[in-house]
Amino acid sequence: MTTKVLTQEELQLLKSIQEKRLQLTEQFGIIELRFQELELQKEFLKEELKKLRKEETNIGETLQQKYGDGTINLEKGEFIGV
Repeated sequence: MTTKVLTQEELQLLKSIQEKRLQLTEQFGIIELRFQELELQKEFLKEELKKLRKEETNIGETLQQKYGDGTINLEKGEFIGV
């Protein structure tokens, strides 16, 4: 087996490539971490949306039992029956 010594230029080029690869790997990791955080936020918001829909359904059923079928004008605070 023979051993040959790389030139300073070749060695510097290889080290530069290695450094760039490490930087890219780190940046991909950061992006993936952000992605996971966004997924967690998305799941939280989905749960909040489910709660809101349930609340909407409950108030809708309550108002329908109280006032019957119709629509509500929120700005005037009026119920308009059918």
